[in-house]
Amino acid sequence: MKKSFWGIFITLLTLLSCRSDDESLQKIDQIFNLYIKDSSGKDLLNPTKVGAYTGVSWNDELAATDIANVNFSRKMLIDSTYYVEYTAGATRQLYDDSDPENKIYRSEIQVSLTKKLSDTQNAPVDIDTLEIYYRMNPSVFEVSKVYYNKVLKFSKTPDEPNVVTIIK
Repeated sequence: MKKSFWGIFITLLTLLSCRSDDESLQKIDQIFNLYIKDSSGKDLLNPTKVGAYTGVSWNDELAATDIANVNFSRKMLIDSTYYVEYTAGATRQLYDDSDPENKIYRSEIQVSLTKKLSDTQNAPVDIDTLEIYYRMNPSVFEVSKVYYNKVLKFSKTPDEPNVVTIIK
């Protein structure tokens, strides 16, 4: 009985000493959703609609090789609106480390879009550029800005979702 007590006591003491302080954890906020619409608000990512981009591919422009696909997920909302969810995968290049407590990283992705003109014909592939800037400090690693074809399309607002909407 005495050995059981000391075994349980040591186990509990070990578990208590292993707990971490929540304030010391770094918040990761690197997921963003990309919507592509026309000027009237029509969804251009619906893979079955004529006039929409049925083919979408991303290539990492900062990767060590020329062909480095970047993974993303095409998802659909309840109202049948499609979007692309990007979680991670592109090479991150240190962009600015002048402030060691607040570093900026950058990813560059070539976006290839194939528009469906009819049931049998596609338009030539559109090649666009997506630049993602991340801010990292001891408390957070987050998407801070997103540029599409060199135009700022998103700036981080604290505690808001990362939603990028492109009008083409």
